[in-house]
Amino acid sequence: MSGLPKKETNVLKGHEGAVLTARFNGDGNYCLTGGKDRTIRLWNPHRGIHIKTYKAHAREVRDVHVTSDNSKICSCGGDRQLFYWDVSSGRVIRKFRGHDSEVNAVKFNEYASVVVSAGYDRSLRAWDCRSHSIEPIQIIDTFMDSVMSVCLTKTEIIAGSVDGTVRTFDIRMGRELSDDLGQPVNCISLSNDGNCVLASCLDSTLRLLDRTTGELLQEYKGHTCKSFKMDCCLTNSDAHVIGGSEDGYLFIWDLVDASVVSKFRAHSSVVTSVSYHPKDDCMITASVDGSVRVWKA
Repeated sequence: MSGLPKKETNVLKGHEGAVLTARFNGDGNYCLTGGKDRTIRLWNPHRGIHIKTYKAHAREVRDVHVTSDNSKICSCGGDRQLFYWDVSSGRVIRKFRGHDSEVNAVKFNEYASVVVSAGYDRSLRAWDCRSHSIEPIQIIDTFMDSVMSVCLTKTEIIAGSVDGTVRTFDIRMGRELSDDLGQPVNCISLSNDGNCVLASCLDSTLRLLDRTTGELLQEYKGHTCKSFKMDCCLTNSDAHVIGGSEDGYLFIWDLVDASVVSKFRAHSSVVTSVSYHPKDDCMITASVDGSVRVWKA
């Protein structure tokens, strides 16, 4: 397949221990990583340069998200807190506390005024970045098990849980829709056109759902995903689905017919995270092996 990134162009080294999350920023010029060493690192992945390290977490960093204007970061992890950072100064602007257990995922809304977190305590919490209140403005606790992953649209919060559901909360209408996949969900991501939800399940299957009807459109198999939280995503054109594997391989499937179009050894251990460039055929992967790798076509 031409155009798919499978040539390693850089290795970003600096984390001590497993890297649990890797995310491009909004324009794809930079990326952020977080891991077991309790740090968040900012990189220029295209030049392989480490720019800054952010330290404040007392436990591992599980997820990180940057605002669309690249000025603020939110991070979460094993210390049950969310940290809201100023990118340039490296200062923590605010800490949001309220989860009773580890926090698995964070996402800013479109305007970066609200951040939503997903926790082991079976809840989603929304926090106001502009107010000085440290109390959540909303708590959703209808899940039966740990909430692993969250995505936001203009009007909805979508989350995947170990209870086997992908739930959609319409914030304006105040209603909840639940799609039961029958298998623990450890990651969800949205297609770029917003029409589909991709869910990674712990039966080594990725499932593509129609976002409005919940209909199962396709399943993607071949990788191993049984016990780790691992990212999945779509390419920026929505033509392919990408997911890591516990044996260090990276899989790329054709969106429509679910055939494996590319499969290669990306890391020496579990591929925890994958992020696709918003415009170019480029991606970054992170692993338990402590490295972050940059791939181009």
